[in-house]
Amino acid sequence: MQRIIFIIAFVLFLSGCEPKSDITVQSAKSADQAVTTLVDGYLDEVLALDPLYAPFMGEYQYNGVLGNDLTDAYLHARHELNASYEEKAEAIPRDKLSAARKLTLDIFLYDRQVDLADETFPQRFMPINQFYSRYSTFVQLGSGESAQPFTTEKDYRDFMARMAGFELWVDDVIVRMREGAESRVVLPKILVERMLEQISSQLVTDIDTSTFVQPLKQLPSSLSEEQQQQLQADYRKAISELVIPSFTKLYRFLNDEYLMLARGSDGMWDLPNGATWYQHLANRHTTTEMPVEKIHHIGLGEVARIRNEMEAVRQRVGFTGDLSAFLQHLASDPSYFFSDKSQLIAGYSGLKAQINAVLPAYFDVMPKTDYEVRPVEAFREQSAAGASYEPGSPDGSRPGVFYINTYNLQAQPKWGMTTLSLHEAAPGHHFQITIQQELDDLPAYQRFSSATAFVEGWALYAEYLGMEMGLFKDPYQYFGKLSDEMLRAMRLVVDTGLHAKGWSREQAIQYMLDNSAMAKSDVVAEVERYMAIPGQALSYKIGQLKIIELREKAEAALGERFELREFHNQVLLDGSLPLAVLEEKVDNWINSFS
Repeated sequence: MQRIIFIIAFVLFLSGCEPKSDITVQSAKSADQAVTTLVDGYLDEVLALDPLYAPFMGEYQYNGVLGNDLTDAYLHARHELNASYEEKAEAIPRDKLSAARKLTLDIFLYDRQVDLADETFPQRFMPINQFYSRYSTFVQLGSGESAQPFTTEKDYRDFMARMAGFELWVDDVIVRMREGAESRVVLPKILVERMLEQISSQLVTDIDTSTFVQPLKQLPSSLSEEQQQQLQADYRKAISELVIPSFTKLYRFLNDEYLMLARGSDGMWDLPNGATWYQHLANRHTTTEMPVEKIHHIGLGEVARIRNEMEAVRQRVGFTGDLSAFLQHLASDPSYFFSDKSQLIAGYSGLKAQINAVLPAYFDVMPKTDYEVRPVEAFREQSAAGASYEPGSPDGSRPGVFYINTYNLQAQPKWGMTTLSLHEAAPGHHFQITIQQELDDLPAYQRFSSATAFVEGWALYAEYLGMEMGLFKDPYQYFGKLSDEMLRAMRLVVDTGLHAKGWSREQAIQYMLDNSAMAKSDVVAEVERYMAIPGQALSYKIGQLKIIELREKAEAALGERFELREFHNQVLLDGSLPLAVLEEKVDNWINSFS
């Protein structure tokens, strides 16, 4: 699964923080330049509104500001920003644009329309969850192992300022969640319990055991001993007086007050206007307007198809039991699992070289920035998914990270390693996201935008591509490919089941156990993830099916003129596109041959 921190997020309106320029169409020298000026001006203002994620984009001017996406000032600024930029974008004469900038404008207008639609739903009342939350990003940044730099004294002072911002943000989390309780917009109880498990890891009595003390182990050598001692004292005081008390306050609120107000139901159907809200989220994540009922039935069909292919593998390897017994065998036989965490990490590092060797036959554009394989950090491993990817810095100074969850080795079978590496690293997330960041001829907005169905659909397509690459000759590794594809097919069924059909958490868990060889701990984490971020899990299969459909369409239309590497260029070299925009682009490419 992917916990991609590749996000352009909105945050608090900062008083005194002015946009770099007053961007208007009239000031642009040409229609193309007007688009670039407009979208990059928007990105500048977004970073001023929400500085927390700027380091992930290689922007460090806001390192001392946490940002707050929950205040009335922020909500007003977000609306004004989206509405004003949508109006400016619609005023640009589209017929005067180049094909490249038409794509840019289409992406930008789609994003603004979806963001404005978001405002009609009260997401602010459920601002945190166990899967993706501002507090977990804050911990990652404070660990010294993520995008927040800790190389100068100023860097440390900056993060102390972010600690102060975190204290204010926690206060607003509590305010918004209390408002949500009054409006019956509350989280499922089990998700609150999961957050309590996460947050408790930060409630240390010994500062030296805090995740936030890690950067103090590598203070700048340029500082004198006296300066280092002062910085140590100030930083530890900030952890003691700002960070730990804030986490303690949040924990007590969730445990003593909110937990008893949380709902017993597991899906959005039980929220006010929940069905309409869920359809909106499904639209947003799939970049389509496909009814959730249709998505559910696509999922059922894909599950049935993949089960048949799994049955063929069972017969091929000569397993004498039925498919259910085969799934149980693969999920439990010790020979399919590592006994040591370091062996698992080493195994993925070995796969990296194997896969990299075959990529040039399928791609003529490669990412310049490399990636590393790391275990998921201890503070979140218990409730995190099996794997994830975090992009490197755009300038290549910080590599991408392919995270493997080593908490439960029984959830990391050897037969699933090839497909997982293809998805998370190359030619999946690392490959696509890094290439996008390195496209210097694109506007910055386009290099950092992210359409979920495109990003996740591409990564699942990368698994599909592994068959052509000859990476699934071993039947068990091929079963791993089917197993991961089954996961994405089950997501269509389970996500829609939970949020549109009234399924319970237990019903969803049982469905996934019945149709896969996944460890129960992994299934539980998956289902609870769908409860936390409704609709996101739909993007994988819907995106993959569209990319395969477009490839088959191009192959049929072009015949011998079809060249796979050029098709991949068409998909990858304009950034992350809504599926309708991608389809129009591929259609135009096909038509260019006539």
